[in-house]
Amino acid sequence: MVRLAGVDEAGRGPLAGPVVAAALVFDRAFLETESYGRLQAIDDSKTLTESQREESYVLLTGSCPCVFGVGVADVAEIDRLNILRATHLAMARALNALSTLPDFALVDGLPVPGLPCPSRAIVGGDGQSLSIAAASIIAKVTRDRMMGELDALYPGYQFSRHKGYGTKIHMESLFKLGPSPAHRRSFRPVQEALRVWSGGGKEF
Repeated sequence: MVRLAGVDEAGRGPLAGPVVAAALVFDRAFLETESYGRLQAIDDSKTLTESQREESYVLLTGSCPCVFGVGVADVAEIDRLNILRATHLAMARALNALSTLPDFALVDGLPVPGLPCPSRAIVGGDGQSLSIAAASIIAKVTRDRMMGELDALYPGYQFSRHKGYGTKIHMESLFKLGPSPAHRRSFRPVQEALRVWSGGGKEF
């Protein structure tokens, strides 16, 4: 029986924090049973509320017969490699984090080079593949929790609230406080804030 993994990421667009990817393999026999009905709530993480994602995460990491791996590319890697290559690196790490490499992977979005197993990219795959949708939930909830930890480390930016995305409140705090070590210095808004603070001899 072919072991098929779904792969997705969270955090390509934010100005701060890591990019996180997840790879998930369902027990095929489980999917063919009536218990599959328990997974009907699994959907693209972007379509779910935060509480729905948390509930789905608990299911996927608890009683659901599946295995998953998580891969992370940190801010330093994002700045050194660029966000696209860092995302690909996180996806490869997620697949390598599985106890056994899958025979094949379905990846959300465009083709990803350098993965450790054969793969096929599906644009909008998180809305078409259950395994990709499940991986998107694992990646999103994992990253959101990491942003909560960064919020505690660097108070004032409200990372728990906006998860590092360029919201109005984030931009205001970025220019008021200056970039933190959690910010991606290769992203233009952070560069602009850094120039403002460097000109005044200040940086977090």
